[in-house]
Amino acid sequence: MRPEPPATAPAKGGLVAYLSLDGALKAADFYVRALGAEIAAAMPSDDRGRTMHVHLYVNGTSLMLADAFPEYGHALEPPRAFTLTLIVEDIDAWWRRAIEAGATPVKEPGEMFWGDRYAQFRDPFGVLWALNQPKG
Repeated sequence: MRPEPPATAPAKGGLVAYLSLDGALKAADFYVRALGAEIAAAMPSDDRGRTMHVHLYVNGTSLMLADAFPEYGHALEPPRAFTLTLIVEDIDAWWRRAIEAGATPVKEPGEMFWGDRYAQFRDPFGVLWALNQPKG
């Protein structure tokens, strides 16, 4: 059993995505396995098992998660119209880890017209992720 993380932690990176998902703590556990994330902070779950805040460190930056709370104006909506992109050095290792953890392949790693290697997968919570390995 892992120790309980603190309720707050400093944010990393200049732009922080905050995702509302169905199962923020389950998503955090998935991101630990699939992306090598670290749970930096988390609020305790309410009596319905929902969590209002989980703070992860992923690839040197922060990612925030929360469960939907429709009674406070935060209804669950399917993720759409965005892609979270990770700039990585070993795209094949990142790809394998994500797929082995349960991500669904969308585009396998390959050379792109701009010269970088690129891939996409969808996580079990509906979020589309991209991996980009700069030519180098």
